Amino acid sequence: MIETTEKLTRIQKLIGTRMLQSKRTKPCFYLNVSADVTDMAVVRRSVGGGAKVRPSTNDFIIRAMALAAAEYPLMAGEIVGDYIKIAPQVNIGLAVAAPYGLVVPVVKNINNISIIELAQQSTELIEKAKSNKLAPADLEGACMTLSNLGMMGIDRFIAIVSPGQSGIISVGRPQDALVATPQGIQSRKIMAITLAADHRIVNGDYAAKFLVKAKDLLENAGQMI
Repeated sequence: MIETTEKLTRIQKLIGTRMLQSKRTKPCFYLNVSADVTDMAVVRRSVGGGAKVRPSTNDFIIRAMALAAAEYPLMAGEIVGDYIKIAPQVNIGLAVAAPYGLVVPVVKNINNISIIELAQQSTELIEKAKSNKLAPADLEGACMTLSNLGMMGIDRFIAIVSPGQSGIISVGRPQDALVATPQGIQSRKIMAITLAADHRIVNGDYAAKFLVKAKDLLENAGQMI
């Protein structure tokens, strides 16, 4: 193998700087749950039959994060001096692997739009990211981020919280598992969900309640329609 060098791109340097800043300044802790998303997949396929865009798994997870944050508003908080500033609306970043590097466009005002509108917004942002057409406003205002590597075959992982945000949720691919149910042993789709949270903003008890709420919403996805 021949030794070579590759110049860092502007995006790589920016991401590196921000992630290093986060690791140095954020005292994060990590929580993990497993969600049964079998029924969510059925609900997802039933929604938006007449719409141009059908909600994705990411859209349902983003919706669950936002609804859970409405109940646990510190998850929409940011440290500003000696205070925690809670955002007036829940905006969630979505990590997207664009041709020129990782970007995190922001789905906005999630609690005040329908799941179809959420899907339309996220689809537009992903398309803009992949065609290098994101505007600065598309990257601003997130209080949390979702990172999903399930499509890459990853089972579970821990992502780094972005500066200015309270946490990040990482999800892997749904895996088949035999589960005891009232109807007997069944094969179900189980997804690992990991939350990294800033301990300056939330403690373990608060973050655990938020994560369990998000898990419950995903397992009862009909509530999010």
